[in-house]
Amino acid sequence: MSKRSRSVRRLARFGAAAAAVLAVAAGSGGTAHGSPVGGHTTSGPAPAPSRSGLTVVTFGDSVPAGTACGCTPFPDLYARLLVPDGRSVNLAESGYTSADVRAQIATPTAEAAVRTADVLLLMVGANDITPTIDARGDDVAYAGVAAEVQRNVTAIAATMQAVRAEPVPVIVLGYWNVAEDGDVGRAIHGDEGMVEAVSATTYVDDALRQAAAASGARYVDTTAAFKGDTGEQDPTGLLAPDGDHPNAVGHKAIAEAAYAAQAAG
Repeated sequence: MSKRSRSVRRLARFGAAAAAVLAVAAGSGGTAHGSPVGGHTTSGPAPAPSRSGLTVVTFGDSVPAGTACGCTPFPDLYARLLVPDGRSVNLAESGYTSADVRAQIATPTAEAAVRTADVLLLMVGANDITPTIDARGDDVAYAGVAAEVQRNVTAIAATMQAVRAEPVPVIVLGYWNVAEDGDVGRAIHGDEGMVEAVSATTYVDDALRQAAAASGARYVDTTAAFKGDTGEQDPTGLLAPDGDHPNAVGHKAIAEAAYAAQAAG
């Protein structure tokens, strides 16, 4: 997202390791814990506190990093949805592109963190494409950037699993918008710019979805969490004052979307 500080292995399937995490997430109770968020409701069984020390490790850009929020970012919230004492290791960095994360994931610090993970989260790609957005639109440029995002995210997922003794779930999250949205977005970009932001977002989200499918990861869409099932809901109430990053309500919405998707199996 606008550098998100600027204005705008081959993988094994989830297998036994994923089943264990999903069983923890599903629990044995059946008590709903979901709540309405920004007009979008998710629900599911309460997580069972049968496992201690489950660790979620996150890579990505300023959205998972929690930039501009001053709140608990969604990776931490998601870890606590899985188990009450879930641990979050958040290595996301504001401004990171998919190439940045691809380089980061090969470092000793990142490898050590990945080895501790029970679940891996990845959200990146917005900063790759925002420099190409203008009101005239350029599908060729968008497609080229999206192809690079797909290659990088596929390689990131492969590297994550290559350092593991056994596979773990990898969740790739998409974007509701790669640029400012809501009231701020309309004021900055106007109608034509907003249309182009949606187009650029679609290219990136499709690339992330394809990379997840190719690598055995799970793709989680965040559009409905911010814009409702029809994609027409105003996301202003889920955004920080910059219009570019989630606020506390938005981070809660992303955490619940990721939890609901994984618990669904």
